[in-house]
Amino acid sequence: MSSSQHPLGIDVGGSGIKGAPVDLEKGAFATERLRLETPKDSTPAAVAEVIDEIAQKFAKQTAGHPIGVTVPAVVSHGVVRTAANIDDSWIGTDADGLFSEHLGREVHVLNDADAAGLAEAHYGAARGTRGLVLVTTLGTGIGTALISDGRLLPNSELGHIEIDGVDAETVTANSAREGEDLSWQEWADRLQTYYSTLEDLLWPDLIVVGGGVSKKAEKFLPLLHLRAPIVAAQLKNDAGIIGAAHAAVHAGGHG
Repeated sequence: MSSSQHPLGIDVGGSGIKGAPVDLEKGAFATERLRLETPKDSTPAAVAEVIDEIAQKFAKQTAGHPIGVTVPAVVSHGVVRTAANIDDSWIGTDADGLFSEHLGREVHVLNDADAAGLAEAHYGAARGTRGLVLVTTLGTGIGTALISDGRLLPNSELGHIEIDGVDAETVTANSAREGEDLSWQEWADRLQTYYSTLEDLLWPDLIVVGGGVSKKAEKFLPLLHLRAPIVAAQLKNDAGIIGAAHAAVHAGGHG
């Protein structure tokens, strides 16, 4: 295995598809990432074409290594079960099989929040943490990942927990803060309710907060009072790609 060769991580989003070879020793991109537009009709076949284009771009650097792909959906054993920000035709698609056949390479597909959680657990804010880590991304919705002693418990979808009869992410996500023009304190009150509820159910050892708003963590994290430490994510927008590459290697027994 050449030290100049690495697994490929690809992050499929609603507007862009980004990929890069990942150095799993460092938990960082091995070379500059490539970003292409997500197809307007974001069907599995159309997205597979873009993924193929990214894979071809990095063919030399990633030869012989698996590819990890994140999608904004629940993924159970390689099969997509939901569709958020991608075409409904994904539902029921064996994405592992489709992409592996299309690319002629081993491909492992997982939920985007799970990929970010794995990256933070192994290379970022939760590195070296024993026990249960809850990773959340506060954005348009709330993505969550649960990592227990370094192992992912996939598809937790805890942004949709019902609190006081309401789907939590509809009033607690960063989009709610922006849409309702909430002050940091007003938003923190909602976050307090959300995280306290999850703490009472899961008793995590650490909570990691990601999403774009985590860049302003000092505005709201100090306003929260929880049993577990709560910290900002470290890997920012790189987490999905890094976590996807990590998951691909370890899912295939390559790690």
